[in-house]
This record gives sequence, C-alpha cells and structure tokens, in this order.
Amino acid sequence: MVQQKKIFSKRKIVGFFILLIVISLTLYQLADRYLFEHVEIDNAFVNTKDTEQSAEPTTSDKNEEKFTTDDWQYNSDSKSIKITKVETGSSNPIVYFVADVKIKDANSLKSAFAKNQFGNNIIEYTSTIASGNKALFAINGDYYGFRDDGITIRNGQIFRNNPARTGLALLKDGTLKTYEETETNAEDLLANGVTQTYSFGPVLVQNSSAKTDFGHLSIDTNFGNRAIDNANPRTGIGMISPNHYVFVVVDGRSREYSEGMTLSEFAKVFEDLGCTDAYNLDGGGSSTMYFMGRVVNNPLGRNEERGVSDIIYIN
Repeated sequence: MVQQKKIFSKRKIVGFFILLIVISLTLYQLADRYLFEHVEIDNAFVNTKDTEQSAEPTTSDKNEEKFTTDDWQYNSDSKSIKITKVETGSSNPIVYFVADVKIKDANSLKSAFAKNQFGNNIIEYTSTIASGNKALFAINGDYYGFRDDGITIRNGQIFRNNPARTGLALLKDGTLKTYEETETNAEDLLANGVTQTYSFGPVLVQNSSAKTDFGHLSIDTNFGNRAIDNANPRTGIGMISPNHYVFVVVDGRSREYSEGMTLSEFAKVFEDLGCTDAYNLDGGGSSTMYFMGRVVNNPLGRNEERGVSDIIYIN
C-alpha cells in the first residue's frame, strides 16, 4: 500500500511538471507570435532618418517653398491640409476628425515603418514614426506587423506577397482603388503603377456609394481580436478625386467622450464627404491622427497612443 502511494505521488509530480512545461511552451509561443520582435528587413527605407527630427517644416526643408499654417491647417503651392473636429450626439457622443488633403505630387503621400524595420511585432507610436520621418501629417496604417499575410507594397517596394483579403492600392497618378488580393500579385500591381498597398478593410465606399451590409466581418484570426462591426475607434482613407484625399479618425470606447462608430456609420461619413472610394484601416487603440508635431485626436479618450507597425503620411 505504501509503495502504491509513492508511485501515485510520483505520477502526480510528473503530471504537474508536464502540465507546467505545456503551459510554459504555450505562453512562449504566444509571446513569440504576438510580443517578441521579428525583424525581417532592417533599414527598410534607405532614406529614412534614424534620428528623430522635428516635424516643424522650414524653408530649407521645403526647398524654399512658402507656406502658411496653424493648429488645424497647412497651405503651400504643393499641398493643402485642413483638419476639422466634428462632435455629434449628446446621450451617445461621437467625436471624429476629418483631414481634407490636396497634393500636387502623388509622391508626397508615403508610408513608413516603426523603427524603419519590416517584420512582426515591431511597434512605435504613430507620432514617433511621423516625427522621425519629418511628416506634416500622418495617420496609423494597417498594422501589417500583426499578421503574416496580405500584399504589402510601400513606397514602391514589395515587402510581402501573400494574398488574403480585399486590399487598398494607391497609384502614381494620385488615385486610390480597392482590389481583391487573391486575383493579382505584388509584381503585377507594381507594373500597373501601384506605389502603396494596405491589407485590412473592409471597403467603405465604392463608386461613390457607401457600403451598408457588412455582415460578420473577420479581418484576420489573430489572438485577441475584437469584432470590428460594432462601435469602435476607427481610421480610414478616401478619395474625392485624384490627389484629393480625405482621412478620418474616430475616437471611441470612452462613453462620456466618444463611443466610436459602426462600420455603416463610418462608411456614411466618407460618402457624405464626397468620396468615390474609401477603405477602413486598423482602428481601436491604434486610431491616431498627427499634424505638425502633435497628436490631434484623443486615443481611447485617454490621450494615450498605442504602438503601431506603420503609418501613412504627407511630407
């Protein structure tokens, strides 16, 4: 009997250690997938400055271009940026920011990666990435680093070619279009004049009409994702005409300040602004708008940015 108890006790101890090893391995795998940095390409954009620079434009920075600016707008011969804060509702308040952007050269619209590195789980604040690239204006991108699929073309370079969903493409001629990634590839997109792609979604406006039936959407299956069709903070981009864009960032998840928008509400905003096409980017705590050295919106109602993997910016 004593011998049987010893054997049973040893089995319990062995079982406990096996369970501990399994839990430890699982936690490590989760951390490796969602927390640890995995750098695939260092110095992704050669021209990106490694040291953080001031976002304040100067005449030397802008090749002697004259400009006027204040907290909400910037005007020069080559570009104009006008930001408007919109507040709606009383019992269910919503606060969002609309940036109307016109540029003469499509090359003024660029992308940047956190730490100028391409890979998974590499993050910085939107404001940090923007400042480091001397951006006048920026919003968060598609958080490509939280997934392994999609087509990722940035500033004319191919970084990922693993078609998965409906994507967004920006072209050399200043236009914006949505497309099915599974029906093409990165090389063909480049050959057709695409300079930037983003892989998130869904499409909000197409042929000047807002989408209304989003059903139950799933952008990806990563750990910790929320349903994106409910009221949430949001970031999106739309086109009114070539080289005339609208960027919208919605604050949310703060009941007394701003609850956020559903996808249908978000799509309607872009339609009402006159967009022919519009696309939803990463939202939630990522939703951030930056202008002239400051964060314009109030992320999650706490003025706290969340690290992101990439931004879209105007320089």
